[in-house]
Amino acid sequence: MALSSTQPKKYPPALRRKAAEIAQILDGLYPETPIPLEHADNYSLLVAVLLSAQCTDVRVNQVTPILFARASNPADMVKLEVKEIEDIIRPCGLSPRKSKAIFDLSNILLEKYNGQVPKDWEALEALPGVGHKTASVVMSQGFGVPAFPVDTHIHRLAERWGLSSGKNVEETERDLKALFPENTWNKLHLQIIFFGREHCPARGHSPSKCLICSKFGLNT
Repeated sequence: MALSSTQPKKYPPALRRKAAEIAQILDGLYPETPIPLEHADNYSLLVAVLLSAQCTDVRVNQVTPILFARASNPADMVKLEVKEIEDIIRPCGLSPRKSKAIFDLSNILLEKYNGQVPKDWEALEALPGVGHKTASVVMSQGFGVPAFPVDTHIHRLAERWGLSSGKNVEETERDLKALFPENTWNKLHLQIIFFGREHCPARGHSPSKCLICSKFGLNT
């Protein structure tokens, strides 16, 4: 039966205890959570997150220094031709779409926000190439606003660990926000990403060697 606004989803105490234990493991492994994407300010963070769609952080960090050497702010970015931006960011993939989005959002920032990245969910999500996940990263990592960006990796791990049966990242985000304290969200989403890369990959995963999967008897 579909959930309604008057029928909130219930989370069993056992599931909440599991979530707390997982958080404890992650805190022990990753007491510090450096932001993977190199950036100097919220504008460069926004562009870097946009570029990271279907691209690794490593590759983005190789490309952004070249791009930002040419244009590190919206005013300089709109002086470039879209084709120039596309040529620079091509290694990140989807370069025609991403280059146009970077150019267009830079124009909007200049026209509507005095060249600044707005600290506003609706304004961010209305920018070209910026969806909810990208806006969540900027709000959490750029502005320190509690958010829980859920990408395909976090979505996969939440399902593997039995924290969510969400059919999409939106439902998974809802579940994770309900299971973990709000003041841990900004750190926790990075901890999950780090753990997934190092200990709980999609392929070649050994449950018996994974601190979380082995603890809870997970075999996938």
